[in-house]
Amino acid sequence: MKKHLITIAAALTVGLVAGCGGGGSTPATSTSVSGAVADGYLVGATVFLDKNSNYQLDAGEPSATTDANGAYTLNIDPADVGKYPIVAMAIKGQTIDKDTNQTVSNSYILSMPATAMSGTVSSNFISPMSTLIREKMEANPGMTLNDAMIQLRNQMNLPSTMNMMADYVAGSQSGTNATQFQTMHTTAQQMVGLMAGQASLVMNGSAVNQSRYRSMMGTINSNMPAITANVINGMNMNSTLMIGMISQMQTQLGGMPVGGGFGNYSGMFRNMTSHSSFWSNTGTPMTPMSGGMMR
Repeated sequence: MKKHLITIAAALTVGLVAGCGGGGSTPATSTSVSGAVADGYLVGATVFLDKNSNYQLDAGEPSATTDANGAYTLNIDPADVGKYPIVAMAIKGQTIDKDTNQTVSNSYILSMPATAMSGTVSSNFISPMSTLIREKMEANPGMTLNDAMIQLRNQMNLPSTMNMMADYVAGSQSGTNATQFQTMHTTAQQMVGLMAGQASLVMNGSAVNQSRYRSMMGTINSNMPAITANVINGMNMNSTLMIGMISQMQTQLGGMPVGGGFGNYSGMFRNMTSHSSFWSNTGTPMTPMSGGMMR
């Protein structure tokens, strides 16, 4: 498998910071990690370094709130750079989605993998794309960040020049790949529609049912080619595909126990990266294998 060098995530500035900031404890010597959160840019979302990987903000975890541009800065211990994932929570009735300039109707969780924070970097962009990339890596410990990005790019039938961790909102405004970035943006909107539709089953206030969350993301992962085709064909959340996915996800997630940690979801996150695993020669998305929900 040919691997492509892709420049990923994060502007890092080391400085001396005293006291507390952004709602979490700040070490005396800290590194500033800056980025943005979007399906469209999200204003008033809570962003934090998730040190125990439970998808919720706990005492002592550095945190911040996104500004009017969806931007955030976390002040973290330099030793924690690239060690823990960054999580963003869009909060019902509080967080504003700049795509609509309305507050989100349901809370949902986005994240980015820890390893995307290190290396030669430009922005820590947290989105549905970075979220799915992280879940691929969590479910398949042998999958690298580069592998996960190649797989997602091929699931979405995008060219090899596309950076799947990039700010697709900015990228869709101009440039060679503006149309492809717009496809990413619209697909991200529909991914969030699916995620927010499961809020009552996945979230209880700020607490997250981790098993249901991963099952939800696994179903989205299994159906990414179909979701992308839904976008390319000009269909929205009212399409037969999306209505069916929401209904079936609610049935499956509702049947899962409230307690318990992560199960084995490798069937929903298969370690296949080739384009032919997801699209036929005629440009039709392949039917999900076992582990997916749509048939």
